[in-house]
Amino acid sequence: MIRTLPRPFVLVLLCLCAFVLPEIARAQNSASISGTVTDPTGAVVPKATVEIHNPVSGYDRTAITDNSGNFSFSNIPYNPYHLTVSLPGFNSSVQDVDVKSSVPISLKIGLSLAGATSNVTVEASAEDLLENTPTEHTDVDRNLFEELPLESASSSISSLITLSAPGITADSNGLFHGLGDHAENSFSVDGQPITDQQSKIFSNQIPTDSVQSMEVIEGAPPAEFGGKTSVVVKVTTRSGLDVTRPTGDVTTSYGSFGTATAAFDLAWGGPKWGEYISVSGLNTGRFLDGPEFATLHDKGNEENIFNRADYKLSDKDTIQFNLQFTRSWFQNPNTWDQQLQICTALSALCSGAQYAPGSVILNPLTSAPLGPTDQRSQIRTFNIAPTWVRLLNTNTALTIGAFVRHDQYNYYPSNDPFSDIGDLQDETVSQLRFLTNAGIHADISYVKGVNNIKVGGVYQQTFLTENDTFGIVNPGLLPGLGCPDPTNAICTSLGPYDLTNTTTDPSGAQYHFRGHTDVKELALYAQDTITKGPWSINLGLRGDFYNGLQARTIQPEPRAGVAYNIKKTNTVLRVSYARTMESPFNEDLILSGTGCTDPIVNAIMTVAQGFSCTTSPLTPGFRNEFHAGLQQAFGKHFVLSGEYIWKYTHNAYDFNIFGATPIFLPIEWASSKIPGFAVRGSFPEYHGLTAFIVLSHVSARFFPPTVSGIAPPQPPGVFRIDHDEIFNQTTHIQYQPFKRGPWLGFNWRYDSGLVSGAVPCQAMTATCGFTTSASDGGAPPPGVTIPPGMIGMFNGITGLPLTADQEFQAGLTCNGVGATITSPLPTSCLASQFGSNLVKVPAPGTENDDHNPQRIQPRSLFDLAVGQDNLFRGDRYKWSLRFTVVNLTNKLALYNFLSTFSGTHYVTPRTETAELGFHF
Repeated sequence: MIRTLPRPFVLVLLCLCAFVLPEIARAQNSASISGTVTDPTGAVVPKATVEIHNPVSGYDRTAITDNSGNFSFSNIPYNPYHLTVSLPGFNSSVQDVDVKSSVPISLKIGLSLAGATSNVTVEASAEDLLENTPTEHTDVDRNLFEELPLESASSSISSLITLSAPGITADSNGLFHGLGDHAENSFSVDGQPITDQQSKIFSNQIPTDSVQSMEVIEGAPPAEFGGKTSVVVKVTTRSGLDVTRPTGDVTTSYGSFGTATAAFDLAWGGPKWGEYISVSGLNTGRFLDGPEFATLHDKGNEENIFNRADYKLSDKDTIQFNLQFTRSWFQNPNTWDQQLQICTALSALCSGAQYAPGSVILNPLTSAPLGPTDQRSQIRTFNIAPTWVRLLNTNTALTIGAFVRHDQYNYYPSNDPFSDIGDLQDETVSQLRFLTNAGIHADISYVKGVNNIKVGGVYQQTFLTENDTFGIVNPGLLPGLGCPDPTNAICTSLGPYDLTNTTTDPSGAQYHFRGHTDVKELALYAQDTITKGPWSINLGLRGDFYNGLQARTIQPEPRAGVAYNIKKTNTVLRVSYARTMESPFNEDLILSGTGCTDPIVNAIMTVAQGFSCTTSPLTPGFRNEFHAGLQQAFGKHFVLSGEYIWKYTHNAYDFNIFGATPIFLPIEWASSKIPGFAVRGSFPEYHGLTAFIVLSHVSARFFPPTVSGIAPPQPPGVFRIDHDEIFNQTTHIQYQPFKRGPWLGFNWRYDSGLVSGAVPCQAMTATCGFTTSASDGGAPPPGVTIPPGMIGMFNGITGLPLTADQEFQAGLTCNGVGATITSPLPTSCLASQFGSNLVKVPAPGTENDDHNPQRIQPRSLFDLAVGQDNLFRGDRYKWSLRFTVVNLTNKLALYNFLSTFSGTHYVTPRTETAELGFHF
C-alpha cells in the first residue's frame, strides 16, 4: 500500500489511526437508546425488563435496569422500534421510539402499579408495520438472515441482498444488478462509503458474521449518498458494547465439492467499552460459478478477520475502530475447450490445415500437447476505519471518521503461456492491480421538533495502479492478417509480442502496460427530514466534485421526497426525486481511458474488434430518477411495500473486453432508460412463522454510441443490456413452532432470465445464422461469410464462430439432438428444427435487440435449511446443528451465456452442507 500512497498522506492517516485506536461506540448507521424507569412516587425501578423490537426487520434486544433504574442499548440501527418495559407488580409500559440519526435518545419511563389501571396489551399493531418515510428501503436484521439459506459462502452479503431486497437481479460470482444497473451499488459500513465493486472477482466483501443489520435503499437516495446509488446498502456491524459476559460462536461445516469452513467470533464489553472479533476461513472445490455445469479447475480459499472496538471516553465522546483483512485465492474455471485443448470443427484454431478436428492442440514451439489452462487469481483486501462521535448537546452530534481501504488484485496466467489459448482468448495475460481508497467524512446531526437535519461532507482519493502484461499465443492470429508484412502497421507493432514465432523468446517477449492515476472526489451535502403529523418530507442538496483521469466534473444534485400516512387505512403514499452523479468504475479505468493512445494496445484492440481503436477518458454521468409507491399494512400480520421507478441516465456505464483476454474495461454509452417496479411483502413472526416475498421487473435500454472508454463494435440502435430481466421473485419461509425446537428455512427463487449473449437467429431469414444483438458484436468480422444454412454463431468477443463446447453450454439442439463438448450441431439446420434447452431463441424474423432479444431460459431454484439451535437444551453453553441444501432439485440452468462482462456461467448445482456450532 505504501508505494501507492503519497508518504505525507500515509503519515497523517497513521497518526489519526493511532489517536483513535482505543476504539468507538456510535457510527453514522446506528445510535443509542438509554433511559431511567421510575415508579409512581418517582423512585427508580431496578431489575425491570426493557425490550426493543422491530416486527418487520426482526430486530429484538432486551436489557435489565440496574440499581439506579437505568438501561442502555448501544449500536441500534436506524429504524422505528416498539419499546416495552415490564416488571411483576407493575403495568407494562409501551411506546414507539424512532431512531433516525446519530443523536442519542434519552427516555424517562414511569410505571404504574398493577391494578391502578388496566394492563397494557403488548402486541404489535398494523401501524407498527409502517414507516412514514419518503425513501423506499428494506430492513434485514441478523435474527432474520441467520436462518436464510445463502447461495455462496464466499460472497454471502451479495447472496443475502439478492434474496431479501426487491429489484435485485441475480448474476454469477457474487454479482447482482440493482434496479437495472451493473455494479452501480454502494455500501455504507458504519458510515464508511464504499462505491467500488464488491463481487468476489474484484474485491473481498465484509464477512456476514460481522453484520448486525442492513438497510437496503432501493428508493431515491437521500443527499448523504452519492457515487453509485442505484442501490445503497447501509451496514451496521456487530459490537461488544454492553455485552458484560463474553459471548461468541465456534462453527465448522463441510459439504459438497469438498467445501469446508471454520469460524469463530467473540463479543465482550461493558457500558464503556466493547470488543467484537470475527475470524473465518473457507476452502472449496467450487469457488466461482463456472462456464460448465461440471466443476473444472475451480478450487479456491478465503480467510477473513474483522475487528470492531468501541470505547466511550466520556458521556459526550465515543470512538470506534473497524479493522478488516481478507485474502482470497482461486482458480479461474475452465471450459471443456480449455480443459481438454481439443480442436473442434468450428474452432478457428482448427479451421486451417495446422490441426484436424478432434486432435489435441500442440505447443507451437515444442510440438508437445498442451495441458489444461491453469489461470488463477488472488485478492488481498484490508480496511481501517476509525470514527469519533461528539455529543455537542442533547440535540446535536458531530461525527468524524477516516478510512483506508486497499485491494491488491493478481491475475496469474498458466505456467505454459500457450495453455491459455482458447476460442475466447488469443493472448496470454497477467495483471497486478492496486486500488487504494482513503479519505475522511464528517457530519453534524441536529434533531429537534419536526426537523432531522444532517449537514456533512466526504473527501476521498482513490490511488490506482495497473500493471498488465500480454503476449499473443494464437498461432493463426497474425498470419491471418497477412503477417509478416513490413508495410502492415499491425504486423510491425505486434510481431515482437507474438510468442508463437519461433524466433521469439516467450519468457521476455510480452508487452508491459503500466499506468497510475489519482482520483480525487469531494462531496458536500445538506438534508432535512421534516415530520409533521401524517407528513414526512425529505429535502436535500448535494454537490459532487470529481477530478479523475483527464476528467473534471462539478455537479449539483437536488433530492426531494414526500410521504403521507393515511392512518385510517394504514397506508403510506410516497413520491421522490433524485439527481445523482454516476462516477466511473475504478477497476481498469486507466487501461480503458488511455489504452488506445498506446500503439501496442491500440493494435491488439484493432485486431480484436476489427476496426481502429479509439478511446476517451471516462467522465461522470448524471441521472434523473423518479419514484412513486406506497406501503400498505393488512392487519397486524402483513405489510406490502412497493414502488415504480423511472431512471434516465446520460453517460451510462457498461464493460468491454481487452483484446481476447479475461480483462474487462469500463465504457460509457450515450444514455440509458431504466423503468421498472420493486415490491416487498413481509409477514412478521406469528406463532413461530415468518415469511417475506420480493419481486421486481426491470427494463434496461441502452442507447449508442459509445462515448468513452475503449469502444466495442457499435450496435445499429437501442438494445437491451444483459442485466435486463422481465421478472424475478424470491419467497422465503421460516418456521420454528417451539422456541427451543428445530427450525426450517425455505427459499423459492424464480428468474425469467437475463438478456443473453451470442445465440443465433438472424432476423429476416428462414434459417438461423448470427444474432444482431449489440453484445455479440452485431455482424461477422469483415470478410467472413456464413455459408447458407450454417449455424455460424459469432460470439462477438473474438468474432469467431461458436465451438462445439459453446453450443453445448448454450444447450443448442437441432431436431431434438444437442451438441456435445466435441461434436457441434450439423452445419445445416432449419430454423424450425433449431432450439435450446437453456436459452430462449427468438423465432426467425422476430429477433429485435430492443423488443425481442435472446434471453436465458426461466428457472426456479429451491433452497432448504433445517436446524436445531440448542441440541442439548443448555442455558449458557449451546450446541447447534444445521443442514442446508442449495438448488434442491439440482436444476441445470444458466446465469448468462457469453455475456460481454462475465462470460458464461451456470447456476450452482445441488450443494449440501452440514454445520456444527458451539455457542457461549
